[in-house]
Amino acid sequence: MESSLEAINMTRVQHFVLLGLSTRLSIRVALFAIFLALYLLTLLENALIIYLTFSHTELRKPMYFFLGNLSGLEMCYVSVTMPTLLLGLWAGPYHISFMACMAQLFFFITLVGTECILLASMAYDRYVAICHPLHYPLLMRPQVCLGLAVSSWLGGLVVSVVKTTCITSLTYCGPNVLNHFFCDVSPLLNMSCTHVALTELVDFISAIIILWGCFLMTMASYVAISRAVLHMSSASARHKAFSTCASHLVVVGIFYSATIFIYARPRHIEAMDLNKVLSVIYTVVTPMCNPVIYCLRNREVQAAFRRTLRWSTG
Repeated sequence: MESSLEAINMTRVQHFVLLGLSTRLSIRVALFAIFLALYLLTLLENALIIYLTFSHTELRKPMYFFLGNLSGLEMCYVSVTMPTLLLGLWAGPYHISFMACMAQLFFFITLVGTECILLASMAYDRYVAICHPLHYPLLMRPQVCLGLAVSSWLGGLVVSVVKTTCITSLTYCGPNVLNHFFCDVSPLLNMSCTHVALTELVDFISAIIILWGCFLMTMASYVAISRAVLHMSSASARHKAFSTCASHLVVVGIFYSATIFIYARPRHIEAMDLNKVLSVIYTVVTPMCNPVIYCLRNREVQAAFRRTLRWSTG
């Protein structure tokens, strides 16, 4: 018995090999340049939003408080997955230790869960602002906003601790090759040589609670907003409200369509190439587009940005 346990321990995987986004050398250099530019652009956009929301008093409102949190989250988000993506494109298949892989998985799940709850909080903020404008200063006072933001981060952290603990407890005996550009749940479950039914159940239940729960709350808020907007007497007010909601729904739709397809299913995902493409959408495209859709099209943010440019040139 002891010899068999020793044999298992000897063959246990100590590191993984990430194949990356593409193994074709002919296109890796071009993809590296593209994704490096996208990474730097995402960091610049979100850093600008954080600076504007905290340096201009007219932007110290609940909506911009949540947008500042979202921008900080997006900067962390791309910084968790993008380094291994770029390393894979630059040097080919990338070796990562078991503990580093689990650490990346932990931070990734934390940020995904946090974003789900934060998007729901932002939808609730818009619901209160449009449907209950007279009660908005009370319902969205600073203590409430801070509580919602902290709850978002803590919620993502709790979910990540549970899921990462389950995945770390599995045994990986080889092969140690992950057909992905970062350590994600599905490829790790596919590679485990132990029974994963319990881990898959935990993964599925958490996906239902976080992904579907927050998605339904977000949609319920926007449905209520749509009904309220339709009853507005002013055409310009209706257009402004619908324009704001439409831009927000674009981000929500892109993020949730990809994440729900990947995570809210109680089985292994075999189409790993499709998995990688969808992962690029919500780990690269969404963080880059969020500042443009949420803030940089906003008149108040544009005005604050122009004042910042005048200060820097003056």
